Amino acid sequence: MKARAGKGLAALAWVAFVLVFVLSGCASTPPAPGETPWTSGRLSVRIEAEGERAAQSVSAGFELRGDGRGGELRLNSPLGTRVATARWAPGLALLDDGQGERSYDSLAALSKQALGEALPLEALPDWLAGRPWAGAPHAVGARGFEQLGWQVDLSRRGEGWIEMQRSSPPAVRVRVKLDDAP
Repeated sequence: MKARAGKGLAALAWVAFVLVFVLSGCASTPPAPGETPWTSGRLSVRIEAEGERAAQSVSAGFELRGDGRGGELRLNSPLGTRVATARWAPGLALLDDGQGERSYDSLAALSKQALGEALPLEALPDWLAGRPWAGAPHAVGARGFEQLGWQVDLSRRGEGWIEMQRSSPPAVRVRVKLDDAP
């Protein structure tokens, strides 16, 4: 049971770092001079089963301040209890899950360690802003665009919903609901 709880926290840690990039472009309150704004909402991440690996699913409330270069993310349980706090800067990602602080060389390293999947985190701020990342080719579609093997659905972005889905094994789906629609 304790091992399963540890895996759940690792998955939640990964979600924290995904959000760092996913939500960096959405502001809900004006920042103080020299400070980036806080953004809040709910998110869910689902990684489908593959081979011996069971499916993983995580949901959490979040508060985020920063961008891909540096910031802080707080994840909360449905009851509002702080589950984890992540802080990051160039070349360093720190996670405090209440059982101590761990450091990683990058957000990609953190996602690979936590879920066994390195995800294209550097593209996510652009995706959330409603545009493809400049670092790779893309194809425009009716509901958004495809890039790096991911379908980015922006059709409900005005309502605060953003959805990203990768079909290649293991399939991954990230859904975000912002408290304040862009």
